[in-house]
Amino acid sequence: MTNKQALKDRLIQEVEDRKDELLALCSQLIQIPSENPPGDSTEITTFIDTFLKDAGADTTWYEATDKMYNLISTIGNEEGGKHLVYCGHSDVVPTGDLSKWEFNPTSGEMVDGWLLGRGASDMKAGLGGIMFTFALLKKLNIALPGQLTLAVVPDEETGGAYGVPWLLDRKLIGGDGCLIPEPSSRFNPTIAQKGSYWFKLKVFGEPGHGSLSPLAGNNAIINMMEAINQVRTLWDVEIEIPDEVKPLIEKSKKYLREVETDRERFQPVMDHITVNIGKIEGGTKSNMIPENCEVEVDCRLPFGITQDEVTALLHKKLDALGIDYEISRFGFRSDANYTSAADPVCEAIVDNITYVTGHEAYGVSQWASSDARHFRQHNIPVLQYGPAYLPSIHGYNEKVKVEDIITCCKVYIAAVVDYLYE
Repeated sequence: MTNKQALKDRLIQEVEDRKDELLALCSQLIQIPSENPPGDSTEITTFIDTFLKDAGADTTWYEATDKMYNLISTIGNEEGGKHLVYCGHSDVVPTGDLSKWEFNPTSGEMVDGWLLGRGASDMKAGLGGIMFTFALLKKLNIALPGQLTLAVVPDEETGGAYGVPWLLDRKLIGGDGCLIPEPSSRFNPTIAQKGSYWFKLKVFGEPGHGSLSPLAGNNAIINMMEAINQVRTLWDVEIEIPDEVKPLIEKSKKYLREVETDRERFQPVMDHITVNIGKIEGGTKSNMIPENCEVEVDCRLPFGITQDEVTALLHKKLDALGIDYEISRFGFRSDANYTSAADPVCEAIVDNITYVTGHEAYGVSQWASSDARHFRQHNIPVLQYGPAYLPSIHGYNEKVKVEDIITCCKVYIAAVVDYLYE
């Protein structure tokens, strides 16, 4: 019988002894551009494939759409035991205006204890951590009593249609539990997330000569202003949080008060519908009464309300205005979802955060959404835990602390032991 504790300690020490290799891997991942859009993952998937094969692992590629490649590799005993999935995305958001960066976003350099570059926090450091864990277990010939699958997907930052859901729907991956190394705080993995409700609202009017407005025509932009005011009142909807998740929501608010103290004022997002009017366009020119106007809206839904209920609310509010409009959904769409803190995959990660760091750890809910929702829709328990400097995600000068990369990798490899060894 394997001595679990001795094996865990040995593997944690292996990560410590090889931390320079881990950091070099994360740096190399950042140096490979993988912005999405455009979403061409050829170069970075080739690099990951070579890294895994050099460790002795077999790999399989799946091209979900043009130049978007999913890569899967599995090690361990296929005939029994549990199946754990470590899943990460290789794409990053665009770098934006290069003049606003203080360093080269694809440098991957390490300065004063920070790893720098686009994707450092979201999520190439986390991806490097699960890759390194997987390869190290293979190199050391650790006889896993179950299976560990590494899944690398190319399409999370634009909604993920060609990544995790593509694989799950085709039964190309599956398991008893999953870890996604999405950015999180040092001691608080995310075990739940709000729902996503993205929609386009188009309002119609009647054209006319601008010199006769407001007496002539029907101005679609003016109508849209009224519509937007109604959409924004979704924030004011009182929602009863289900009893089963009330403790989680309260713990998540506590996290905002006591951990991410600069975000204390955001506590209400945990039990309200957030509304972001993200894009607007309408009209033709200044001297024409506009006949149409369109906005794109991002709403995040707390526990206690569904997408269908939000749709009904929107129609009720907009119908009362007497305007001509249409709503169409796009992008992220899901109801709020969670994995129980008592699930073995959550316990394996949370317990080992405490074991590695000596600090209390507990799971919280995130106010955004991610690929985790797809695993839950397929009844696979999942949580997220990854190294990150949260204020830099999707912004300029993205970075992550080197020590957090190493800590997370130690947690990843220790959690494999706790989860797979009975």
